[in-house]
Amino acid sequence: MTDVTLLTRNLVKVIRSQLKEAQAVYWLVAFAMQSGVELLLRDLKAAEAAGTDIKILVGDYLYVTEPEALVQLLDALPTAELRLWKSQGQSFHAKAYLFEHANAADTMIVGSSNLSQSAMTSGIEWNLLARDRSTQAVEHFMRLFYADRTVPLNAITLAHYVKDWHQFRQQHPDHLATWTEREALTLMFDPEDMAQSPSPDAQVTPTLLPTPVQAEALAALSDTRQEGYSKALVVLPTGLGKTYLAAFFAQQFRRILFVAHRDEILRQALATFQSVMHQRSFAVYTGKHDDGRESIFASVFTLASEKHRRQFSPTAFDLMVVDEFHHAAAASYQRLLTYFRPQFLLGLTATPDRTDGRDIFSLCDGNVAFQVSLPDAITRQWLSPFWYVGVYDPIDYSALRWRRTHYDPNDLLRAQLSESHVAAVYQAWQAYHQTRTLGFCSSIRHAEFLAEQFAKRGVRSTWVYAGSGLGQRHQVIQELMQGQWDIVFSVDLFNEGVDIPAVDTILLVRPTDSSIVFIQQLGRGLRRAPNKTHCVIIDLVGNYRNVEAKLMWLGIKNPAALVTSGLPAIRRQLPPDCRFDLDLQSLNVLERMMRQQTPRKQVVMDAYRHLQEDLGRPPTYLEFHLQSGVPGTAVHQEFGTYIGLKYLLGVLTPDEVQAWDKYQKWLLEVESTLMVKSYKMVLLKAMLARGPLQWVAPVTARDVAAYFHQYLTAEPHRMRVDFSDKTTMPLRTYHPERMANLIQRMPMKQWSQSSAGWVQLTGDTLQIRVGAADARTLTILANWTEQIADYRLHAYFERKSQALT
Repeated sequence: MTDVTLLTRNLVKVIRSQLKEAQAVYWLVAFAMQSGVELLLRDLKAAEAAGTDIKILVGDYLYVTEPEALVQLLDALPTAELRLWKSQGQSFHAKAYLFEHANAADTMIVGSSNLSQSAMTSGIEWNLLARDRSTQAVEHFMRLFYADRTVPLNAITLAHYVKDWHQFRQQHPDHLATWTEREALTLMFDPEDMAQSPSPDAQVTPTLLPTPVQAEALAALSDTRQEGYSKALVVLPTGLGKTYLAAFFAQQFRRILFVAHRDEILRQALATFQSVMHQRSFAVYTGKHDDGRESIFASVFTLASEKHRRQFSPTAFDLMVVDEFHHAAAASYQRLLTYFRPQFLLGLTATPDRTDGRDIFSLCDGNVAFQVSLPDAITRQWLSPFWYVGVYDPIDYSALRWRRTHYDPNDLLRAQLSESHVAAVYQAWQAYHQTRTLGFCSSIRHAEFLAEQFAKRGVRSTWVYAGSGLGQRHQVIQELMQGQWDIVFSVDLFNEGVDIPAVDTILLVRPTDSSIVFIQQLGRGLRRAPNKTHCVIIDLVGNYRNVEAKLMWLGIKNPAALVTSGLPAIRRQLPPDCRFDLDLQSLNVLERMMRQQTPRKQVVMDAYRHLQEDLGRPPTYLEFHLQSGVPGTAVHQEFGTYIGLKYLLGVLTPDEVQAWDKYQKWLLEVESTLMVKSYKMVLLKAMLARGPLQWVAPVTARDVAAYFHQYLTAEPHRMRVDFSDKTTMPLRTYHPERMANLIQRMPMKQWSQSSAGWVQLTGDTLQIRVGAADARTLTILANWTEQIADYRLHAYFERKSQALT
């Protein structure tokens, strides 16, 4: 970093100058005021018009940000990416203005100025301007910008902020007068650790030949390439060597891009690849690609910047490996997956679920090349058995405020600092622990507090978090493995990218509502090691949300058996040598929570509202299936069809309500008509392709034959599924007459015979009979019909492809 300059006045001139020259603008401000936005809005609009990539992250802390400022940004910058940081009571004070330049060092301005007129012009503010050629600042920005604590700024999220802003001001009329005092209290009371970062392997033991499970996965990947797939997902539980698998697979490719979201995972992966391919040269990408190395390890947050993506051609790599692929539906990953066009994309994950529920199968064309469940891995002795012990958590979580996706951190911490909570944790650990324990906590203060309390009771305990520094974290892991600590408490620190095989006890002292986090935490203790027979999982079970889901995450296929048949029915579903025990109080909590599960209809409706907020518009049926965390089958079972869901939600326009009232039976037929093959929906898509006013006009099989063939041969997995028997295999080569005969004989004839009068075949002509309808109604109906057809086709090929793997 060079040319550091102190700026004490008139920052606006420097910002304006930078806006004229930059190819990318990344701003991070705690507060945005209307006066500050108005001061720079013309310059921002000019930069946007010039093609500058603009990303602005604004905080909602204490609702100082003025809604009018957000309205102006949203209205004036249609192509900029704007996000809102949900502080959830935690102080948020960052002020940084980053400018990327095409042929010069980047400019970074960091200091005290928020986006307000006084801060930019006449206020007493200190800021440092520096020239920087490294990627560090941009990467840190991207981590915050795409963090789970942010939401995209759109009409829907803006409306929520305005409502919360007014409510906060009504509840706190003396807000400005007490601001300073509240800030001081918040800074002393650190509610949670925000930037978690795992530690690297304590000891990497190179394995130059594939293990049995890796050999099976490699064979499956070879098969999937021969079948014509260019994308694949491999699902392996933590501990089975996903990175080594990727390295063995990568030997078939010359140019490799390995992407992860943690620097430490990248460097660990690089060491693994080098141990497998000694003759190759690898490098971690740090901002410039000028060393000629063909294989690169890069942070997703660095490559989220267009400047750094464009250091590489879209076809620069033959193989792209995305580690921890359950993150890949996030916006930061989407830029990479859209930009790069490798010969093959390999996704690796321990669980195909995402914390926000979005589907990741679609990102690999629904192609799961190889998958091993946790129970299978234990049954095949690839992982250690677990002994699960559920102990009662005395915290009453129903008394804590729920913040849409998590408990209020202040409420939760106050409860966790109680004597009853400490006593329950200590007694449970004392009763069941073995030699080396990892404890997973909710916040920094929680981990520190438990370590102190355990130490007072004579236990060799310590705690670490992301800010402890890599060296200290590495040292603590070494000391734990050597037996110098009995227990190490952490805050999500060891979820990903760390191997500590000697750990034989996992202590869960936090309300975990994510299958990903739960399975990854278990994985820290399930690796096999000498003299290790099993791993004890000590889990505090309370009346928190999703507590009953843990049974399913442990691989128990019928969790309801706990209520109907008791613990013996659960134990019969476990892998060999595993145990499952609950104390009486935790058993009562689980049974009660399972009986009180939120009705599925409400879950579907809530999922729609949340996704609509995220997208800033109504989601399509397929988007809902892929991104909401609720499968389309739940929509069909609870509401009949997706349009029925929207009708009950009250989000249809008056014209749409009229169309629904008149044509809901047609939509229900499209939703439910039997699909042994995909042909009915492909036929429907061919008719819809004629336009929103012509799609119901009569059609012959010859009219749609070309579209029909093109659709089914466009993707290898479609051909593999529906052009695979003796009759249809020859149709892979287009022949109009034979294609038309198939269409006439199968979808046209069969649908007309099963239809309730909506689809009619007369001679060789098929027509959809919707009666008299004006252009507006026909257009609405065409859009709905196409949404259902798109969803059904995706779900059909997704299911069929997975069945064949």
